[in-house]
Amino acid sequence: MAWTAKLIKHKGENRIAVYFEKNTVLITRIKQVEDAKWSQQKTVWHIPDTIENRERFKIEPLSHSFPSKEGIEHITKFIQWLSSKRYSPSTIKTYSEALKSFLIFYREKQIAEITNEDVVIYNNEYILKNNLSASYQNQIVNALKLFFKTIQDKQIIIGTIHRPKRAKVLPNVLSKEEVKLILNAHSNTKHKMMLSLIYSCGLRCGELLALQPVHIDSKRNIVLLKNSKGKKDRIVPLSSKILEMLRDYYKVYKPKTWLFEGQTIGIQYDARSLQLILKQALQKAGITKPATLHWLRHSYATHLLESGTDLRYIQELLGHNSSKTTEIYTHVSTKSIQQIKSPFDDL
Repeated sequence: MAWTAKLIKHKGENRIAVYFEKNTVLITRIKQVEDAKWSQQKTVWHIPDTIENRERFKIEPLSHSFPSKEGIEHITKFIQWLSSKRYSPSTIKTYSEALKSFLIFYREKQIAEITNEDVVIYNNEYILKNNLSASYQNQIVNALKLFFKTIQDKQIIIGTIHRPKRAKVLPNVLSKEEVKLILNAHSNTKHKMMLSLIYSCGLRCGELLALQPVHIDSKRNIVLLKNSKGKKDRIVPLSSKILEMLRDYYKVYKPKTWLFEGQTIGIQYDARSLQLILKQALQKAGITKPATLHWLRHSYATHLLESGTDLRYIQELLGHNSSKTTEIYTHVSTKSIQQIKSPFDDL
């Protein structure tokens, strides 16, 4: 059972790629490594680039791949501060990794001596030179601004740092016919139930998996979403058809802790398994679009808009802070566009 490992850059992040011939024992072992992921594009398993993982997979540590001792201490302080302020685990990871990348770049410099100009240089000499994404560039800027303000008590003037112009990407939307094909593709009650609930309530993947049986209020016909994105609770209406499906689901699975549990009782259903369920549904339905679970949420919002629901209500249902976020659905709604007659028809 031989394997090889090497350092790679994946989505702007340092990772360790682990190569081996397909083997169930090794796959089980690699899955046990925290934050181990499968890259469909690179067709390889990859794990975080940490000192522990380098030792585990016999990769020699490179002095320039880690911050200085002072840098590591400051990253630890930053993580502790973020945790005390109850930032989400994903934000803590994103910000600390962004800071780590910056402090590796300036590992030979005292942190107290780092200036605003150094941040500009890092932006140009590292982020832009390595063609890293605009979103990664924004994450770096946000993380550094917060780090220097809280841990270093030093102001970073963001105006002098080039923030990338945000790309105006329209949300991907499926037609009602396509959604129906996807939701009817699975005969498995649990699989069908999960996909149907995401679309019918416009849920994020994490919101669905965090649902508990007590969050379904059948008397008021609502679903209570606890601690959603931004630590905000909200309620969404529960379709009468969905309620009937849920009752059938209860009879078969009798969920305990979580509404949707994995094979082990009391363990939350795995997000990657849920993505696979959608992928299988797309194949069965003969839909070749590269749809993700979030497409179902986008489709929910767009279909509500096309049926005449006020944008302000859609904003509440989706849990958006700003109406500008919700307004993007007006650009993909075809209700008004389809009524426009092409001048070609008059030729």
